[in-house]
Amino acid sequence: MLLRMIKGALLRQKSKMLLIALTIALGASLSTSMINVMLDVRDKVQEEMKAFGANIVVKPNDSTLLSDMYSIEDEGGTALKQSWLKENELGKIKEIFWTFQIRNFAPFLNGIAELEDGRTVQTVGTWFNHHLSLATGEELDAGVKDLRSWWDISQGEWIDESEPDAQTQVMLGTQLAADLGLKAGDTLTLKGKGTSQTVNVRAIFDSGEDADSQIWMPLDLAQKLSGLEGCVGTVEVSAITEPDNELSLRAARNPGGLSAKEWDQWYCTAYVSAICYQITEVMSNSTASAVRQVAEGEGAILEKTELLMIMITALSLVGVALGISNLVTASVMERAQEIGLLKAIGAKDKAITGVIMAEILITALLGMIVGYFMGLGFAGFIGRRVFGASIDIKPIVIPIVAAAISLVTVAGSLPAIRMILRTDPAVVLHGSKA
Repeated sequence: MLLRMIKGALLRQKSKMLLIALTIALGASLSTSMINVMLDVRDKVQEEMKAFGANIVVKPNDSTLLSDMYSIEDEGGTALKQSWLKENELGKIKEIFWTFQIRNFAPFLNGIAELEDGRTVQTVGTWFNHHLSLATGEELDAGVKDLRSWWDISQGEWIDESEPDAQTQVMLGTQLAADLGLKAGDTLTLKGKGTSQTVNVRAIFDSGEDADSQIWMPLDLAQKLSGLEGCVGTVEVSAITEPDNELSLRAARNPGGLSAKEWDQWYCTAYVSAICYQITEVMSNSTASAVRQVAEGEGAILEKTELLMIMITALSLVGVALGISNLVTASVMERAQEIGLLKAIGAKDKAITGVIMAEILITALLGMIVGYFMGLGFAGFIGRRVFGASIDIKPIVIPIVAAAISLVTVAGSLPAIRMILRTDPAVVLHGSKA
């Protein structure tokens, strides 16, 4: 009997029920798309921001500050001791607990080389697209080609380390190339400590930084010219991190001050301070620190992006609730005589309300199913248009959207339920009280 009543009501008011289903479908689709994007947007946004450089720098922890800034020598003319990182330990950066958060890294070795005319130039040795085979079995290419993706290669192209002659190729900044009168394809001879090397100019680049007055070359060549085989000055690391909070900031200042529970939570969360700490653990004589401008900028953008999506979702659900309220109230008003008759023959308010809510919830379920799949389509569209990548479907979105739609459906139906409870059979059946 109950099922026949619900079926009959749905068929008699199919136009209004269709509008209710459509309203819920629109709300469910927007909620599904926003929540899916919000849950996946963190990695997408950070991937986009990695184009603007690394967020972690690794340096030797006992390097002499003054020797980094000035060419200081002792009385005998010998340079003061400078500490270095070990090139053969660089692969360990990808072997830490948060290995999958490490997107890219590149070592750097700064030096000075002499030209044939006696002038000196600043050199930077690095990896461009260096292939690594890790002990874990992972294969990857690391280097500045991705870390400096904003550089404008005005002549030539990036050095490709897979080419046989890559170790005799260099890239010149635009300012230095102009000063030396060189262009891509030219050659020059660089003199280092007890050795010299004739190199080919592979490319001219414009970085908008100090690099425009430098020569960039493969790390092996820079080590050869500097007499520092196997040594690295600094390492830049690009990592996907979680925004800092009170715990991560305390840990960054003093990891030893954390309780055992706080330590486990911090160490097992991809905070930039936790990743820095783990890099320091695997690389001897090293100190890893965050590039705060980048790390804090990422956190602020992510928080604001997520807040915006939460607000859009909340506002859409409010709109759904208002739409449902109007449609259900109109439906109840049209069925006032039917409701009055049911009351007159002894039907209880609870039973009548149950029938009306069953009709609404069945309609909401249909609308939610349609809206969910529409939302997946919207999420995919947003991912392709904004991030140039697909948005991963998160199963947890289903119960979240179901709970949210159920809540707004019930909330939107409250005015109609109140009207049912206040309906007087005598008034709706006879027009006025006897």
